[in-house]
Amino acid sequence: MFSTFMEVLDTTVVNVSLPHIAGSLSASVDEATWALTSYLVSNAIVLPITGWLANHFGRKRLLMTSVVGFTAASFLCGLAPNLPLLILFRVIQGAAGGSLQPLSQAVLLEAFRPEERGKAMAFWGLGIVVAPILGPVLGGWLTDSYSWRWVFYINIPVGIASILMTEFFIFDPPYIRRSEGGIDYWGMGMLAVAMGSLQIMLDKGQEDDWFGSRFITTLLVVAIVALIAFVIREFRTAHPVVDLHVFKERTYATGVFLMTIVGFVLYGSLVLLPIWLQTLLGYPALQAGWALAPRGVGSFLMMPVVGAIMPKLDARRFLIFGLLGGGATLWAFSLLNLESGYWDFFWPQFVQGLSLACLFVPLTTITMGPIPKERMGNATSLFNLLRNLGGSFGIAASTAMVAHYGQVHTNYLVAHITPSSLPAAQALGGMQSTLHAAGSDSATARLQSFAELYGAIERQASILSFIDTFRILTVLFIIVVPLVLLMKRPPQSGRGNIAAH
Repeated sequence: MFSTFMEVLDTTVVNVSLPHIAGSLSASVDEATWALTSYLVSNAIVLPITGWLANHFGRKRLLMTSVVGFTAASFLCGLAPNLPLLILFRVIQGAAGGSLQPLSQAVLLEAFRPEERGKAMAFWGLGIVVAPILGPVLGGWLTDSYSWRWVFYINIPVGIASILMTEFFIFDPPYIRRSEGGIDYWGMGMLAVAMGSLQIMLDKGQEDDWFGSRFITTLLVVAIVALIAFVIREFRTAHPVVDLHVFKERTYATGVFLMTIVGFVLYGSLVLLPIWLQTLLGYPALQAGWALAPRGVGSFLMMPVVGAIMPKLDARRFLIFGLLGGGATLWAFSLLNLESGYWDFFWPQFVQGLSLACLFVPLTTITMGPIPKERMGNATSLFNLLRNLGGSFGIAASTAMVAHYGQVHTNYLVAHITPSSLPAAQALGGMQSTLHAAGSDSATARLQSFAELYGAIERQASILSFIDTFRILTVLFIIVVPLVLLMKRPPQSGRGNIAAH
């Protein structure tokens, strides 16, 4: 779990440090965002082929190589003297880290009996759910207190501890053996092109005005063509680099789809709240990070409880409760406004953390329940890939929806501000009186009043756009609840099961 936590943390810990990185390396903030994009792209390329790599090179060897590579690349990122070298080291870091999530998940799922996997996934899930929330807090604190370079140096002691524990406590099971078939170079190439193009498109789309940009449109076409060619290739070749036949298992296919939706909603809401707090309510970056902590606290407290209770009950009940609870908290966010205080954000996030624990642990356990151990590495690779892609789509879609609805509401509100509008006249009169009292002449006071009024309209339009987006995310969580019934009930411990056996 150490290596998983370290890798997931690095997907968000750098975000708040981007302005400092740009200034230190004499680059613009837009150029510095490639330090994020390069990591995500290389990570997405390696992640789906982790199962094949583990069979080809050995799981323990691959895990240790990945942790060593990730830790060394983190050290080099901290030393980077310029932006091109930082991007290069981030590519290496993302490629080394791409295997960590599915490998660690596969190790835990195989080390525990099916009825005890809930406990294992509760512990593993702490890294997946809590790390993205702690990332902005830790990144902001390290950057403000020390330097942005410590955002990378912090990985070194964690990586060393992970390497030592892996060496002493993790061993390859007997069914992990080197594949005797040929290497699917064509499949690897198509997958790399598809995942790379898709990730760059999602990360840069909002910045480049989506399909108004020829670059983004080209990336989408390349991603679709490469992905279709990859799927055809993998179903026809005798030795595929990614075994897609695992989707024939109904429970697994349903679980992967649900996890994609969970990633979409979770990461989409995670990127919205800091923007809301910083741009509309004036929170500094570090305080905004702390304001997001209750979600992690709720998950941290609830996950061990779910892991302990779930073997005695039908895990699908927890899953339904988690989806409904998550949807309810998203709806609670849509009821907030510009006057909302810290505690108005605290309680929905805390309850959402509890709901995510009831959602993440059973979803992982049920999805992996019918998968044979020898196919676990491939299954966890695809499971984590779709969750990460869901998160990338969620971030891109949420920011696009906020921008779109912001324009819609601005146009609507401006259209209703007319000379005959009594509230507008009163607001303008009050602003002009205040500016007159401050010493401004009539013409200047009038212009400044209109500017202030338009600023107030934009803030109202922005809050309405956040409300609309949170309501759409709520609907996504609610409409997938019936899909839980398509999944098979996982094994349970207890006397009833022993007697039945």
